[in-house]
Amino acid sequence: MVDVLFVNPPSPDGGIFIRDLCRVGRRSREGVLWPQTALAQLAAMLADELEVDILDCIADGISWARFRDYLEEKRPRYVVTHVAAPTLTNDMYTTFLAKTVGAKTIAFGTHVTPLTRETMEAFPSLDFVLRGEPEMTLVELTHTLEKQSDTRPQALHSITGLAWRSAEGIEVNADRPLLDNLDELPIPLHDRLPLHKYRVPLLKGPYTFVLTSRGCPAHCLFCIKHVMWGQSVRLRSPGHIMEELRFIKGLGLRNVHFEADLFTVSQKQVMELCHMMISENLGLRWTCNSRVDTVTPELLRIMKQAGCWMISWGLESGSQAVLDRVQKGITLDMAEQALRWSKEAGIGSWGYFIIGLPGETEETIEQTIRFAKRLPLDLVLFHVAVPYAGSPLYRLAQHEGWLRVSRWEDYDMTNSTVLEYPHLSAEQLLVAEKRALWAWALRPGPAWTFLRSLADPMTAKIAIRVGLQQLGLAK
Repeated sequence: MVDVLFVNPPSPDGGIFIRDLCRVGRRSREGVLWPQTALAQLAAMLADELEVDILDCIADGISWARFRDYLEEKRPRYVVTHVAAPTLTNDMYTTFLAKTVGAKTIAFGTHVTPLTRETMEAFPSLDFVLRGEPEMTLVELTHTLEKQSDTRPQALHSITGLAWRSAEGIEVNADRPLLDNLDELPIPLHDRLPLHKYRVPLLKGPYTFVLTSRGCPAHCLFCIKHVMWGQSVRLRSPGHIMEELRFIKGLGLRNVHFEADLFTVSQKQVMELCHMMISENLGLRWTCNSRVDTVTPELLRIMKQAGCWMISWGLESGSQAVLDRVQKGITLDMAEQALRWSKEAGIGSWGYFIIGLPGETEETIEQTIRFAKRLPLDLVLFHVAVPYAGSPLYRLAQHEGWLRVSRWEDYDMTNSTVLEYPHLSAEQLLVAEKRALWAWALRPGPAWTFLRSLADPMTAKIAIRVGLQQLGLAK
């Protein structure tokens, strides 16, 4: 029997969908399978007191029928699940099935946090929502429910960060203060995840995520990081991160992605961590994300020595006017300089661009395409802007009348767009996204990267599927 089941629900159509604690949900067009370390972290909070299990239905290819069989066999008393906007109804089916075996249902994430009441009203099978940072709220909730005498309404009223159902209706408690010290979190239960299933392009072998910090000081209009973390920036100590890295290496993994809203938010932390990895000769290969205004040549050289081989950069646009409009806080010159430094250090670059941000025109789209082609990028991802609930862009789009749909399932940056401007239709934005990718990809450098990827069967399969999707020949 299982006390608490942590589940990444099956997808609506058997495809690969990305869900994470502080990210938005979307179809994984590039074929990336994200490790469900947020579930492993939550499971670690309860593993000493309750029998826990983790199901990553996306990675393991578990259908709804198999998931239903699992519930009937294990009959968990609590079911905790991710919820993402593009798969909202699908994800809520998890709670419906869980109720059939008598489980209490709990959801968390960037969709249910800003839209708590709306989600619970629409889906009566959802009992509880962990709003914002979920770990301590989950611990307090389960402790309260496990003490039968403390299940009175006043006991639940005292749990900050919780939304729940009372006889009077939906109760949304006061916000929970954020954890001051991330080192208080236990090491996630990586060994309970299907690690051998997780993949990312150009990476041979499985990998996992390691949290290094929460929060980012930037104020980008389209970002939802503040939904979970506010304006805070909190760091794990390098020593605590090393403890987790040693555990991961002991599991036989050699690949890590350092998960953070901004990995290089503290150069001091990154430098100390890298020096520790070098000193111990840890031998891990790793990737991270960064902003172009938070790196130096010295930092990048140390990162390379410590095993960094690829950085994901949020570049967004090749138009300075668009960058300024969305409060990105960088210049095009900064981007070119940082990527040049990265190349000189021997670190690859994966550029992320957004088509259709406020202020976008046909000319700024062309500027972005030309800019992307000029940069020393190894991989790119173009997608159409999505105004996710809770973001400043969502509020702006509502005010300006730019939203053309009302279904949350359409809030998927890989298949559709919910934005439509008076001078740029949704169809024009989608066409521009595909045009941008092909303009960048159909050149000798990217073509050679693609050919090299074919040496790895898994990466080749991903690359071919992405190409077919862009041609409109596959979902």
